[in-house]
Formats: sequence, structure tokens, C-alpha cells
Amino acid sequence: MLKWDVIVIGGGAAGLFCAIQAGKRGRRVLVIEHSGRIGKKIAISGGGRCNFTNIHSSPENFISANPHFCKSALARYTPVDFLSLVEKHGIAYHEKKLGQLFCDGSSREIIDLLLRECEAAAVEIRCSCQVLSVLKGNSFTLETSQGAFVSASLVIASGGLSITPLGATDFGYRVAKQFGLKIEEPRPALVPLTLSSEMQEQLTSLSGLSIGALVSCQEKDSPEFRENILITHRGLSGPAILQISSYWRRGELISINLLPDEDVFDMLRRNQSSGIELANLLSRCLPRRFAQAWCELYADSKPLKQYNDSQLNDIARKIQKMQIKPAGTEGFRKAEVTAGGVSTAELSSQTMEVRSVPGLYFIGEVVDVTGQLGGYNFQWAWASGYAAGNVV
Repeated sequence: MLKWDVIVIGGGAAGLFCAIQAGKRGRRVLVIEHSGRIGKKIAISGGGRCNFTNIHSSPENFISANPHFCKSALARYTPVDFLSLVEKHGIAYHEKKLGQLFCDGSSREIIDLLLRECEAAAVEIRCSCQVLSVLKGNSFTLETSQGAFVSASLVIASGGLSITPLGATDFGYRVAKQFGLKIEEPRPALVPLTLSSEMQEQLTSLSGLSIGALVSCQEKDSPEFRENILITHRGLSGPAILQISSYWRRGELISINLLPDEDVFDMLRRNQSSGIELANLLSRCLPRRFAQAWCELYADSKPLKQYNDSQLNDIARKIQKMQIKPAGTEGFRKAEVTAGGVSTAELSSQTMEVRSVPGLYFIGEVVDVTGQLGGYNFQWAWASGYAAGNVV
């Protein structure tokens, strides 16, 4: 039976970073990964270029039942800290937009960075290793497909349920339940939204069309996201929709402002005497196909002079507060991350250690801390891994 100071379950961003920090402190560290290779989610992130952090990262970019929990870890390991590591390894990068940092090359460069750091810290990694059971006595005993391992500290960095084709499992939640920990219900986040079959049918011809808009949740005080919406054959996607999906709950409406820079009522009034039809006027600001489809859904297109002020005001409201009730989401298969997870009430915000189980830690996506789109979830992985890695 092999003995370690620290065993980390999960060879993703958080798990590897935790292992590196612990190894640097002279701890004997083993990383267990159930799939055939580490960093599968890193590899596909950012379209294969890895959006490895966001220079504007702050606690306001994260969702949790306790929005204050992430503050400590994020303050102690910042985007500048990870950027210095990227530069140390000579990785070229660029800012795409809104503070999002990507590799100029491929995400493989971030994986190689982590592997080199693991090697330097004498971290051992075992892939294709399934954990069959976890027992706690004076230490932790793991029965695995590669034998039994014992460690003083155990870190769960097994991720959530997102992107199921990559092999996501509920392992972390099962361990949490085994030790009696509370779990905030996991749900798909940063995920496309689906529409009713009737609305899908009406928008089918627009599949592939992208429109800039300002999106929010109608029923709650959610953030507003100004980015593109992509119409798909099943519903809505694109950055603005992925962002709002993390805040949306089934049965709620989302509000879409199609022309956030316009006073639409004033625009309609200014053109009322011209004889122009509504769809043609909207086509000056929106893709023509979309303008025509919008009129079919929300307002019969006719010359503007045939509308009175009340009707124009109603049209303006529908354009700047277009309300849609999604039927659901594309689920964990298409979700970029999992919202919910191990309750932060169970953990120390300083160390990620379970308050009731000394030596047990949860980090990364398995915890109820979820970042917005744009590199924030990687920053949480680095920060939470760093917090635990410095104390295990």
C-alpha cells in the first residue's frame, strides 16, 4: 500500500495547480485522473486556444449561494500571478476582448506548462485510474483500479457534470454526500437555451444568424450582458445567451434589448411621415431576415404612418424589452461549466478544507462557485487550487 502526503483526485486545471503548489512545499503528491490523459477540458477550451484567465477578474464575476466565499482565494492568487507563470514559460498570448487572455498558439501550451511545473515539483500523475472507494480513519485510504493508496490529505478536484462527452461524472458530489456535506443542486451553466417547438419553427429560417443585443433575466436583478446572440436550430446561443443561462431558472423570462443604443420610439416617430414600412426601417439596424421574422412574431409590418403613438410605443417596448421564455437548456452535454456543487458553507474560504472533515478539501468546479464566460472559471481553478495547495 503506497503512502502519500497528498492525493489529488482530478487532473484538470484546479487539481494540477493544487498539486504543483503542494509539491513546491516538499509534499509528496499523487494526482489521480480517471481518463486516459490529463487536461481534456483545458485542451478544448477557448476554441483550442485556452482562455486561461481574465485580467478584469473580480468576485462580481462569480455566482454562488455565498457570493463572498470566493473573495479570499481570488485576492491571494490573481490573474497577474498566473500571467507571470505564462510569461515564465515563454507562452505568447493576446487579449481577445473584455480582458479575455488566450494563447497565440494552442491550449496544449497551458497543459505543457502544468506538466513541466508538476515535474519540477516531483508530482506523480496516474491516468486511467478509477477510484473505487474512499475511507477515512487517521488518514485517507483509496481503493483504486491501480491498487490501494493512503494519504494524510485528500483533495477532490474532479470537476462538475459539464461537457459529459469528455467523461464528466458525479464523483465529487458522491464523496461529499459520503461525508454528509450539503450540496447546492448542480445545474448546467454557460449553456445554450432551447425554445418551444412553436418558436423554433418560426425561427428555423434564421438558424446561424448572429445579432448584438443586451440580455438580462426578467424576473430577477441579474447582470446585463451585451454581446452577440446566435440563433440555432433548437433555440438561442452565443456569448450573451451563455452568460445569462447561468442566472436563468426554468419558467423565467429573459429580456432582450435588440437596439440598446437607440431611442426606438423616437426613431419610429422620426420616420413616421416617410411612408417606410416597419420591417424595412428595422432592417437598417438589424439583419433583414431577422427584422422580417420579428415583425411576424410581434408586430404586423405596415407603413409607420398607419400606427398611432400608442402602437409605436408598444413596438419600441417590444424591441427594447423583447421577452422570451426558454423551454430549457441544452443540458450538461453542451454546458461549459456546472453551477451549484459542494456548499461553500462546508468549506474554509482560506484553505478549501472541509470544516467537519480535517484533511479533506474541495476545489475548482465541484465547489459552488461558478465564473462568467471569459476566462473566469480558469481563474477560480488557479486560485482555489493555490489556496488548498499551500496548506495540504
